[in-house]
Formats: sequence, C-alpha cells, structure tokens
Amino acid sequence: MRLSSAIYPSRNAHVQLIVGGMYTPLLQSKNSSFLTVGSLYIMAPKFNHGRNSKIMVFQLMLVAVVAFLLGFVSSYSFRRKKKDRASVKDRNVNGWRSSENGMCLQKDIGSGADIIVVGAGVVGSALAYTLGKDGRRVHVIERDLSEPDRIVGELLQPGGYLRLVELGLEDCVNEIDAQRVFGYALYKDGKSTKLPYPLENFHPDVAGRSFHHGRFIQRMREKASSLPNVRLEQGTVTSLLEEKGTVKGVQYKSKGSDLELNAHAPLTIVCDGCYSNLRHSLCNPKVDIPSCFVGLVLEKCQLPYANHGHVILADPSPILFYPISSTEIRCLVDVPGQKVPSISGGEMSHYLKTKVAPQVPPELYAAFMAAADKGNIKSMPNRSMPAAPRPTPGVLLMGDAVNMRHPLTGGGMTVALSDIVVLRNLLRPLHNLNDAPALCKYLESFYTLRKPVASTINTLAGALYRVFCASPDPARMEMRQACFDYLSLGGVFSNGPLALLSGLNPQPLSLVLHFFAVAVYAIGRLLLPFPCPKRMWIGARLVLGASGIIFPIINSEGVRQMFFPVTVASYYRTPPIN
Repeated sequence: MRLSSAIYPSRNAHVQLIVGGMYTPLLQSKNSSFLTVGSLYIMAPKFNHGRNSKIMVFQLMLVAVVAFLLGFVSSYSFRRKKKDRASVKDRNVNGWRSSENGMCLQKDIGSGADIIVVGAGVVGSALAYTLGKDGRRVHVIERDLSEPDRIVGELLQPGGYLRLVELGLEDCVNEIDAQRVFGYALYKDGKSTKLPYPLENFHPDVAGRSFHHGRFIQRMREKASSLPNVRLEQGTVTSLLEEKGTVKGVQYKSKGSDLELNAHAPLTIVCDGCYSNLRHSLCNPKVDIPSCFVGLVLEKCQLPYANHGHVILADPSPILFYPISSTEIRCLVDVPGQKVPSISGGEMSHYLKTKVAPQVPPELYAAFMAAADKGNIKSMPNRSMPAAPRPTPGVLLMGDAVNMRHPLTGGGMTVALSDIVVLRNLLRPLHNLNDAPALCKYLESFYTLRKPVASTINTLAGALYRVFCASPDPARMEMRQACFDYLSLGGVFSNGPLALLSGLNPQPLSLVLHFFAVAVYAIGRLLLPFPCPKRMWIGARLVLGASGIIFPIINSEGVRQMFFPVTVASYYRTPPIN
C-alpha cells in the first residue's frame, strides 16, 4: 500500500523526518524519497528550504502519523488472523474438532485412562476404588455428584458386608450413623417370629448394615477419589464411541458446558443404574415392574425387635421396616402394579392411613400415622430384569444396568459387590487391555462366573415376593402360611433360608431344596391327619403353583449357567497373552 503527499512543492525539496524520537532515513530517488512505516511506504517529494517549508514538513509529519496508525492496525489484524489459523490447527491436532456448520466444538481429551467407568453409584464408586488400588488409571463420569436421596439401597446384607471388607471399603459404613442388622422379624396376622442371621461362624463385626443411601454413596466416592489415579468428573454420557464394532470410549457433556467431550480408554464399564440409557445397545433388556415401593421415614419410635428388619405379610403385599439411623426408621410399603395413588393429591396419604396403618405393629402405629400426615412420601417402581448381555469388544455392562431383582430381600448391593470381586480377579493378571477382541472373549467368563451367586439372590427375591403377596387362591394362601410356619420352626429350617437371604451361602441347589421343602411341608399339613379330595386338590395345585413361581425365574436366569456353570465354555477362559 502506498500513500503519496497531496501537495507537491518544489521538486528539489529535501526532508529529514524524526518519527517516535528516532531519525528515520528516507529511501531516496531522483525526484522523491520513500519513508517506510510498518508495512506502508510514504512518498515524500524533495524540496528546497523556503517560505512554505514548515507547512510542508507539518503536512508530511501528519501523513506519516496517519500511515503509522494504519500500518499498525493492518499488521495487528494480519497477526491475529495468523494466530487464529494456528489456534484452529492446534485444536485439530490436540483433539478439538469442529462440527460441519462450524458452530459447535467437540474435544477429544485423549486416552490417559486405562478404564472409563460410567456412573458413580454403588458399583461405579466401589469399582473405581478397587481398580485404582490395583494400579489402573480410572476415569469416572457421573451425572450428578451431589448426595443422592433414594428410598432403596439402604440395607446391606452380611454377605455384602463381607464383600465390602474384601474390597477394603468397610470403613465406608463408618461415620454415617449406620445401624447393625442381625436378622429379621416376620409378622403375619398379629403373630411374629424372630429370624436371626446364621453368624455364629463369623467375626463379631460381620452383620448387616442399614443407613442413608446417599451418605453411603458419598463415602464411597470420597474413598475412590482419594486415589491419585482415579478421576471423578460430573458429566452426562450421551453415547459410546464405536469404531468398527469396538467401543473406544464415550462421548459426554461436562457439567455447565454444552461442549461435547470424547474420552477414550481400552475398556469402558457401563454401570449407570436402572435408568441406563446405554444398555439398549449392549444387552436385551426385558424389564418387568411387578410393583412399586412407597417410602416414609418414621421418627421417635423403636422397632419391636431392635437391630432387625421387620417384614409384615400384609394385604395385598408386604410392608418393610428397618433402621437407617439411630433416630429414623424406614418404612417401605409395597403397592402391586405400576401405578400408585397420587401423592400430591393426598390420595396416597389416605391409602396409607386407611389400608396400611391397621396392619402395622402397634409399636409403630403412631409414628406411621405421623409420617403419613407429614407428607414426605416418595415412590419408585420395583424393577426386575435378568442379565442378557451382548458381548461387545471394549465395553462391559454391570450393576442394575444389566441385572435387577425385586428389592424385597435387599440383595442388590450384595450382588453388585460380588460382581466387582469377580471382575477384579479376572483383570488382575492383565497388564495390557488394548487387545479389545481378546479381552472381550476373556471377559465373557465374567457373566458365567457371577451367575451362581447373582441368580440365587435374584431367584429368591422374585420367588419370595410372589409367596409373600396375598391371593384369593386357597393354594397360594396355604403356601404363604406354610412359609411363615416353616421359618418359625427355627434351626435348619430358618438358618438355611436366612443364609440364602443374607448372601452368606447363596447356593442355587439350597434355594430349590428349601423352596420345595416349604411346599412339601404345606402339603403335609393339608393331608394330615386325614386326607380328603378337596385338600388333595389344593395340595396338587400348591405344587403346580410353586413350580409356576420358581421355574420361570430360574429359566430366565439360565439353568445351565446357574446350576452347572462348569459346563459352559466361557467358564474356562484364560487371560489373553499381552
């Protein structure tokens, strides 16, 4: 760009300029000189000293100043554009990718983690700590890291506590006012029986634990994040990153940002709970919702049997009571079906006070009525879903995302922690997780090895719920009464079922034997002292009814995997050679 003076005095004039306090030499030609300012050239004509020389000098200086400012602006713009181009290039190199319209950016945060864990609930938090303690670099992405407020996941059975100890997480039940639980009390028609856990052969510290779910979760998260190689991040995972059928990581949005981030790792473990939005591509979910739980918190009262869970065989379905702190008792009322009376409209409070309250033990009646009047009532559907995963390289499905059972028996956390122990033992021999196909084939054994424990607890929960529910069928009613009386016998008749329920001895064969022992006990009561056609008919229907309860559940869990896992090929998978 060139600027020339608008006024040309004598062609023989000569100028020397001082710009910014420094002498600036002129590039002289025959008729004029050129002053370089920034990226501009100013043509200054030569002239002799005369009457108008001062005016000419002033005009040239003014032109020079203007040219200097224009040159500075153009130079700055050029450098800014160059810097922007370099920045975009740097973003592309370091993981930033712009969308097609150029308005939205995605960032690839690299592959610093060995394992990505989606969800930081019971499974995610415990898994992150366990894998991190083994030296893995773990990146945990959780939708909401604030303390959750739920009405389930509050009772940890003794078998689950043993797994907690095995994982080194037993201190997570400390400092949250957790209560020790030593067994159950079972109520029916005003009668009760005490059913202690068979803990005689265990350390005195071994017992169930009940607590506020949110407090327990926060302790687990703190424990996991205390490891330097575990990173907890709040964000919403929107999808899995797949490449040629192999999952390479996840795409998520961090809290407070619309920027889509891509996180990569050789193995992604999805454990984002019962509301998982990722499981549909990883399993064949068949979710059943037989009932809903309605939850209340009772205050200023004591349970009839201290440090015991209480199960009332009410009409139409069971009611549960158990302590969650030194001053609070959780009440869970089972409402059959997928719909419950309106809470906001007051229909639920009326239902609780008129239908449920008369069946509550007298010691808890006043506190129950006060809680119903207070109105702090919550509900949630009770889901059950057998595990039916589809093995996919680079990803594993765990927790409620892959398998759920009715929460009546409180076995969910026991299954979850047992699964973590199985997975930890499978991964320990591996130093390299990068061979996704080989790793996927090897981890097929995870779903086989977990089956005996998980399926036993799942089957017990589903079968016990069906037996404990009221029914107009005389055969079902007889089965219900026989179950109460069978457990009331004590000794081996209660220790065996309680060992199953507590997760201390989750053996599938023991479950089937005790279940049909109850049926035989019921038939014996019907036929003695003198059988009659009507009683024989009820007995036959009772056996058919019992079979119709337990066998479909076992079939959905997988007979072979549950009872004969050693006959499944994946049971013998060996670690891939790194």
